[in-house]
Amino acid sequence: MLLEKLNWRYATKKMDPSKTVAKDKVDRIVEAARLAPTSSGLQPFEVYVVTNPEVRAQIQAVAWNQAQVTEGSHLLVFAAWDNYTAERINEMFDLVNAERGFTSEGWENYRKMLLNSYPGRDPQVNFEHAARQAYIGFGMSVAQAAFEGVDATPMEGFEPEKVDEILGLKARGLRSVTLLPLGYRQADGDWLASLKKVRRATDKFVTEIA
Repeated sequence: MLLEKLNWRYATKKMDPSKTVAKDKVDRIVEAARLAPTSSGLQPFEVYVVTNPEVRAQIQAVAWNQAQVTEGSHLLVFAAWDNYTAERINEMFDLVNAERGFTSEGWENYRKMLLNSYPGRDPQVNFEHAARQAYIGFGMSVAQAAFEGVDATPMEGFEPEKVDEILGLKARGLRSVTLLPLGYRQADGDWLASLKKVRRATDKFVTEIA
């Protein structure tokens, strides 16, 4: 049950560097992000799966030296589009038409609406919108990692511009948004592992309007 897995997971502080997450598990964790819902179905982000030790060491140095970046076996980097362009929008609409084998007037009118709206906006506004879509995929990957029994540590504590430089993201029109190290907890070295999970009470979190 997913809720049981979400109660099991926590932001792991100490990974066991001797353990490696199996490729099929990593693939499913990434696939969860690929299948995530996004605004207008544009999927305006990509996921980098980093296993190279040298590259991860470089990223760790600009990620507050958080050990999970190198002690885990995989590092996922979620990178959003730096802007919405006509080319990117058309590519996704054309893909949908090709995969479904037909076009519709309503769908094409929606394409025109986006083309008349998104590309003309401030690039920072567009990036921030794309980043919010990346977070949806990020959350799906966190949940899938828990479902797989894989530990993960959601991270915003890093210098995005430097990660972009390390991975060459700017040349691809991308900007890093979040990091997700994957691995297995080393409980005897993790101060957080034995502590109770604490969340606000349901009645303080949920408001029902009947």
